[in-house]
Amino acid sequence: MDTNFIGTEMHQLMEELYPICRSITGNGVRQTLKILAKHIPLDVHEIPSGTQAFDWVVPREWNIRDAYIKNARGEKIVDFQISNLHVLNYSAPIKRKVKLAELKEHLFSLPEHEDWIPHRTSYYRENWGFCLSHRQLESLEDSEYDVFIDSSLEDGHLTYGEYYLKGETTDEFLISTHTCHPSLCNDNLSGLALSTYLASALGKMELRYSYRFLFIPSTIGSITWLSLNEERVSNIKHGLVIACVGDPGKMHYKKTRRGNTEIDRAVEHVLKHSGQDYGILEFSPYGYDERQYSSPGFNLPMGSLSRTPHGRFPEYHTSADNMDFVKADSLSDSYSKYMEVIDVIEHNKTYLNTNPKCEPQLGKRGLYSMFGGKRDENRYELAMLWVLNFSDGACSLLDIADRSGLPFSFIKEAAAKLVDCRLLTEANPRHA
Repeated sequence: MDTNFIGTEMHQLMEELYPICRSITGNGVRQTLKILAKHIPLDVHEIPSGTQAFDWVVPREWNIRDAYIKNARGEKIVDFQISNLHVLNYSAPIKRKVKLAELKEHLFSLPEHEDWIPHRTSYYRENWGFCLSHRQLESLEDSEYDVFIDSSLEDGHLTYGEYYLKGETTDEFLISTHTCHPSLCNDNLSGLALSTYLASALGKMELRYSYRFLFIPSTIGSITWLSLNEERVSNIKHGLVIACVGDPGKMHYKKTRRGNTEIDRAVEHVLKHSGQDYGILEFSPYGYDERQYSSPGFNLPMGSLSRTPHGRFPEYHTSADNMDFVKADSLSDSYSKYMEVIDVIEHNKTYLNTNPKCEPQLGKRGLYSMFGGKRDENRYELAMLWVLNFSDGACSLLDIADRSGLPFSFIKEAAAKLVDCRLLTEANPRHA
């Protein structure tokens, strides 16, 4: 499928998801997963409130139906129905009159961006509040206001989606994205859309690795999943956390905790050969769910490939992170980069040269004509020589690509031709 068309489709999926008020629990998450399940066969899990997850406990479930602030004239000056960002996420229910001084203790705005609404939460400390533009805040009269939040906070469930694709081996590639943000697009409707379309594409392919896609609330979701699936964790050999992949900024990669894993090298290789500017970030225990997967008790090889990282674009966690901020061509580019990384991981094998004593005669095997007509024919032929010379059972194709300076795609294709001519054999074939 044309990747530009995929970018447009992902943007349309985000538009469908955009109005939903999501949180770390509740019906907004269920509604979101139901929409994603139209594209991929999701298994939906419901984990009861009060479930112990290491040092955490699954919280009570939050749902909201309506909320507003009315002035003394009965006019709604803040209305949840206009923007679900207007309510402090996880607000407790309230219905009463308050003076301006008390109301201001429960109001959140952004003085530096006076027309934007901030996104604020109170997940683990019961509170109520509203978010509004600073211009609105400054215009409030010293009067009495009706505040109303029709929400519920009671025992229920934490809901997450999971999609498992079985490959040739039980070794897993984990892809995780968070579902808990309300009407915010780059963070993280873009991650939901990209994960869904990656899963859909991989579901149509023959795969070497097995793939597990998680659609989970941030932090408590990954902690809960890990606590319930400790026996599966040893299968995870590579992983990426997806967020902030729809903005027009350049790609950034945050390394795994180990810093030198195969997924680190694969991503850096793809970005290096992309012909585009990019950034590499060292691991830090701050960010998204990579910090849970990479905690010392698990230390999984989980990186995070994004465009502009969270917190580094002004629109982050504000109403300006809307459908106009994310671009279809940026989504397309992110999709292409992820697919290239997956292609490297899928095909990064180690081979043995079956004719290691001096260079084999390639002409009599027709190898010099196998790339005829390709624009980079000379580089493909050079790739064959690199593959033959370094296929000693110790160097992987990615090792050879990095040492030669050639794109992995050239090395991979050269290796395939040499296998066909029985000049290479896989050194350590994997079995399920």
